[in-house]
Amino acid sequence: MSTTAELLKRAAELFPDEVVTQAHVRHLDLPAGAGRFALITLDNGLDHTKPTTFGPQSLANLDAALDQVEREAAEGAITGVGLTGKPFIFAVGADLKGMELVSSHEQALAVGKGGHDVFKRLSSLAVPTFAYYNGAAMGGGVEVGLHCTYRTVSRAIPAFSLPEVFLGLVPGWGGCALLSNLIGPQKAISVIIENSLNQNRQLKGAQVFELGIADALFDGADFLERSLVWTASVLSGETVVARPELDRGEAWDAAVAHGRAIADGKVHGAAPAAYRALDIIAAVKDGDLQAGFDAEDQALADLAMGGELRSGIYAFNLVQKRGKRPAGAPDRALARPVTKVGVVGAGLMASQLALLFVRRLQVPVVLTDIDQERIDKGVGYVHSEIDKLLGKGRVNQDQANRLKGLVTGVLDKAEGFADADFVIEAVFEELGVKQRVFAEVEAVAPAHAILATNTSSLSVSEMASQLKHPERVVGFHFFNPVAVLPLLEIVRGERTDDASLATAFAVAKQLKKTAVLVKDAPAFVVNRILTRFMGEIQNVIDEGTPVGVAERAVEPLGLPMSPLVLLELVGPAIGLHVSETLNRAFPDRFTVSPNLKAVVAAGKRGFYVYDSGRPELDPEVAALLRQGDTVLTEEQVRARVLEAVAGEIGLMLDEGVVAAAQDIDLCLITGAGWPFHLGGITPYLDREGVSERVNGKPFLAPGVASVPA
Repeated sequence: MSTTAELLKRAAELFPDEVVTQAHVRHLDLPAGAGRFALITLDNGLDHTKPTTFGPQSLANLDAALDQVEREAAEGAITGVGLTGKPFIFAVGADLKGMELVSSHEQALAVGKGGHDVFKRLSSLAVPTFAYYNGAAMGGGVEVGLHCTYRTVSRAIPAFSLPEVFLGLVPGWGGCALLSNLIGPQKAISVIIENSLNQNRQLKGAQVFELGIADALFDGADFLERSLVWTASVLSGETVVARPELDRGEAWDAAVAHGRAIADGKVHGAAPAAYRALDIIAAVKDGDLQAGFDAEDQALADLAMGGELRSGIYAFNLVQKRGKRPAGAPDRALARPVTKVGVVGAGLMASQLALLFVRRLQVPVVLTDIDQERIDKGVGYVHSEIDKLLGKGRVNQDQANRLKGLVTGVLDKAEGFADADFVIEAVFEELGVKQRVFAEVEAVAPAHAILATNTSSLSVSEMASQLKHPERVVGFHFFNPVAVLPLLEIVRGERTDDASLATAFAVAKQLKKTAVLVKDAPAFVVNRILTRFMGEIQNVIDEGTPVGVAERAVEPLGLPMSPLVLLELVGPAIGLHVSETLNRAFPDRFTVSPNLKAVVAAGKRGFYVYDSGRPELDPEVAALLRQGDTVLTEEQVRARVLEAVAGEIGLMLDEGVVAAAQDIDLCLITGAGWPFHLGGITPYLDREGVSERVNGKPFLAPGVASVPA
């Protein structure tokens, strides 16, 4: 049997580039005569932009610190041990770069066992242990604190989570076993499963306390001092921490069953991580923590050798790294300052854009439209949304007043845009309308102003073709809802110059959006792939496959919503318009469904009604459908849809629509909410053998989003 030290030494040899976390031990005298106290601080020596992580050498350093305090506790030299982090960061868990290097089940098992063996020591010391969550805590950072006897949390913490299921893992260093035995299975499942599958939702400090994960909540300014005073009161017996009595009967089983329903609703059985986590929570119903830890080790090792985790890490790296350094973006030094923004249009999309620009850039934003009533409605929308932010405490009264003062509307474009540096149109999706708008804007805006279009499918080059200065026109395609979806497709027209493009990327960064450079090709990236995907579903329905069969066929992908529910969200009329645009460009691959045309003509908002609370085919839509007699199975539908998508992505890459397959995946993750466990789409197509079957080769090199050879 390997010792912890041997396990960690072997793991460290696999991972020579680890950013190593030190575990500094210092001693202090607690107030009120509560005795000598050992405080361990986790610190990787870098500022808060490089969060503290646990790689093998970092775990070994914590192990050595625990050797020291264990001796001191046994000798009676200390009355307690505390654990805290560097400023703004407690710890954010296992180092994912190390997980990428794991290439065998044995190595993965060593990672799990090594973490458990070190962290467990905190609960077996001869004195009480305290975790002081002073800053961001995720994954193993949360778990190391769960092994302590008591916990305090800072009200200022912006992010606290167990995100492993989101990435395709389980909380594997005690999270599943300990959290469910601390706060009960229902709350634990909310943190481990529900939050993870809701785009990795984070908890704030107050929520951590309300859930019972922490025993005390203190303000950030003097958090450590207050925590130490509280620690002294616990050690002296003045403060007694009461923990809830857990129902280990039917309520536990019901909570796990509810967790399975949540997982089914989100991933439809397509990704194993959530189910493995639930199995562990079910297994620790009797309070046997060691059995839970052993199950975590096995689950971690099994999942580490599976495609979902590698896709999850790949997706995480895309969002955190590639998304922050867009491929092909021009030199940032070319970007021009933007001190005023114009928005053409005052409808819902335009108003959402105005709100985003004023919040992020904090510069004057002026809306125009064809009549004063529309303008007033658009400005009113922005003001009311700012009032909502005030009500939620997201801005204070002075900030709200200032933001509202920056948003105005005028009828006259010359008055509104004469000193604007960036003008974006969000008018009706018709080329002639947009060309006319840009001609009007060009006549009144300064010579340096960027003219941006939020078109979802039309040619940016054609839009600019009649202007005197087409070089300053750029596609700036947002996704709805604007406040939620991070993607911004930045489209370079045939004559767009580098300075305009650089300015667009600089603005995108200020807006806190994930920008991807896209060639001016029909429907760009997300809409082209989704239209091909949806079009093939629509085709099989038109040919005769029942609607339910076609919908269920793609459930194994674990997408955020079914194709026809997505169509309802987008709007059938918009879906039809995009399919018509793509049909004109690529008539051999993109069809225009007569049934979809009929649904739009009838004014229906979708295929479903929700009278029972669940989506059911609308009888009026069913009466409109004209189907053939070719009925496919779910497997046949899925194969056909995936082959169509793989073929389309192959063509897009050949055309240079984006720089690489990674950008396709980044777009689908951030613009369409495709799950991390798929890695977007190309790792899934590679894993299922579809890429090879359709294109003769995988999209990604071995090891990029798969287990290293």
